[in-house]
Amino acid sequence: MNSRERAALGLAYAFLDGAWTGEGLINRGRLVVGHSRPELRTLVRRVLRAYRRPPWDRVREFAAWLLINDASAELGRSAIPYISPTRWLSFQPAMGEMPWRVPAVPTLGELSHFFGLTASQLEWFADVRSLERRVTDESLRHYRYRWVRKRDGSARLLESPKERLRGMQRHLLHAILDRIPVHESAHAFVHGRSAVTFAASHANADIVIRLDLANFFGSIGAGRIYGVFRMSGYPESVAHTLTGLTTNSIPLAVWREAPENVRGDFHLGKQLEMPHLPQGAPTSPALANLCAHGLDRRLTGLAESFGVRYSRYADDLAISGSLSGRSVARLISLATDIAMEEGFRVRPAKTLVMGRGHRQQLAGIVVNTKPNLGRASFDSLRATLHNVSLRGLEVENREHHGRFRERLSGRVAWAVQLNSDRRRRLRPS
Repeated sequence: MNSRERAALGLAYAFLDGAWTGEGLINRGRLVVGHSRPELRTLVRRVLRAYRRPPWDRVREFAAWLLINDASAELGRSAIPYISPTRWLSFQPAMGEMPWRVPAVPTLGELSHFFGLTASQLEWFADVRSLERRVTDESLRHYRYRWVRKRDGSARLLESPKERLRGMQRHLLHAILDRIPVHESAHAFVHGRSAVTFAASHANADIVIRLDLANFFGSIGAGRIYGVFRMSGYPESVAHTLTGLTTNSIPLAVWREAPENVRGDFHLGKQLEMPHLPQGAPTSPALANLCAHGLDRRLTGLAESFGVRYSRYADDLAISGSLSGRSVARLISLATDIAMEEGFRVRPAKTLVMGRGHRQQLAGIVVNTKPNLGRASFDSLRATLHNVSLRGLEVENREHHGRFRERLSGRVAWAVQLNSDRRRRLRPS
């Protein structure tokens, strides 16, 4: 920050520290710039035309605006000097416009109390300078890392916050993020919606198109997270700190440990190097849905223009309806372009176009007529239940280290949820 930028910031502080009137702004501004010449008065008139209410929630944006709208171009002299201010006035930040019923936390001091931390503890956990990337001592990191291979041979990185940070993120999720509505087409991580509601909206369709987004969480950077908190009404400093609490930059050593085929993905490496949503943090799913609002809104409009339906389950996009071959190709091309414009990347290799003559499957659910479990999965479940009836549930549970009972119950509940008529067929023989 150069001397004139510091002077603009000092002037912004002065303007905000009192009555929002012409004379009030001029009198306080004179304390910072040392004069009340015509150029200062011209700048004050511009301020009052542009800001009907004081921008108490965005002082740095206000300072930047002052630099751009200085009177120097008109009068040949600048209201903002090229020297640092000799006096600083203080002001009390306030919440901006609050479109949703989120708790008011206008200052960093109140944010510390919100989490039950001291100011220094809050600064430590909110890694706004991305120190995590350069730390080599595991005990000083906020996250644990694990590469998990996927069926297609690629791998994804799990970034699991340690216990203290995880608790803070859960508090943030329930107290703030759960109060911000997501787009109606988003079905993952939303109360009252699920993979079943996602799939059901595409049942019994002539054509079902499935698109897959690459590195869904990692592609959402800190700038968009900051925008969510600012849009919610939080002042710049609070939004900046909340962004630091919910984003992460992976250490260099973690990237070096990635599978060889993953390290060749330059785009992925750059995304994980920058502050992004960590896959494994409790706040990431909700924030991802909120950041994808523009994507969902535009793809919903695109689908409606073709007379078809759209919905999204995390990184799975689905579009269904009656479409000709040319319309399908055009729709996929437009959807891919929209995703890119919204900061996401469609993986062409995973794009599927499923007609009635083939198994139409979304999120593991067959939707040719109505949501249902695939035949192979259903037959496997029946075989498992038959084996349990012969060997006994406790024997199977011991052999699977005590987790078999829970997993089997989940599989049965899932099958019955999709098709209640199958409850009788799933009874042990």
